[in-house]
Amino acid sequence: MAPLRFSANLSWLFPELPDLPARLRAAGSSGFEAAEVAWPYAEPPEALARAAREAGLRLVLINTPPGDQEKGEMGLGAVPGRQAAFREGLEQAVRYAKALGCPRIHLMAGRVPQGADPAAIKAEMETVFLENLRHAAGVLAQEDLVGLLEPINTRITDPQYFLDTPQQGRTPALWILLSLWIPVLSLRLMAHSLASLPAAAILQKVGRPNLQLQMDIFHWQIMDGNLTGNIREFLPIVGHVQVAQVPGRGEPSSPGELNFPYLFQLLEDEGYKGFVGCEYRPQGDTTEGLSWLRSYWDRRGHPEAGQ
Repeated sequence: MAPLRFSANLSWLFPELPDLPARLRAAGSSGFEAAEVAWPYAEPPEALARAAREAGLRLVLINTPPGDQEKGEMGLGAVPGRQAAFREGLEQAVRYAKALGCPRIHLMAGRVPQGADPAAIKAEMETVFLENLRHAAGVLAQEDLVGLLEPINTRITDPQYFLDTPQQGRTPALWILLSLWIPVLSLRLMAHSLASLPAAAILQKVGRPNLQLQMDIFHWQIMDGNLTGNIREFLPIVGHVQVAQVPGRGEPSSPGELNFPYLFQLLEDEGYKGFVGCEYRPQGDTTEGLSWLRSYWDRRGHPEAGQ
């Protein structure tokens, strides 16, 4: 079993440094081979690409733009009336991804609009999201890019976020994905999915193989728990993993609910080949707080280039 590959989430790590190029250099010096960043749009893409190359890093994930954050927006994919803005943001994200050599874009669903009744607007938001995802899948396929859907917990982090669990709740991410893509999965996953979702609604939809799940273990634990079962069930359609301790969102080695040595071994045992993003809030100095990762590398080694 190959060791896991880790990426530094530079929207969270190295907050003591002033800008993204400085954080890229710090991540490279700390031993990372890859980095991810939510919104790189304040920096010219060519300058970021050069800084990443000089740091010995590759960018593996960015997000679509959040929209108007002063008005409370946090993504636009499912927001009624903002379809044109979502598509403009998607075009910007694709330009950056191409310049950075970044293969994945998180297609942010966004929040239930302020003042709206979530139950009353749910169907409209699902319709908008599906339309935007079909459009995005086509745009991304032309550039050989992958789009990711990330459920964000609505219990602690963002109570108004539209997409909050992989399989149940306000809007199940798995339902959205299967509405767009009928993948070739294990019989175990397909049986689970068809038992809990309307099979006819799944089968009549058009397939989109370049849309996958983004599994942030922090959010999944808060919303549903059952991480062993959920990882085994959904990993075939997971394109990216992120980690942080629960509930404090600190380093994996910080006090909390999750046993990360077990979870890392589980990901290895299940054959996960993608990146594991370090999306956590350092409890002190970022480099000192990476002792957990240095211990992992000492025990398992760095993956060889190209793995």
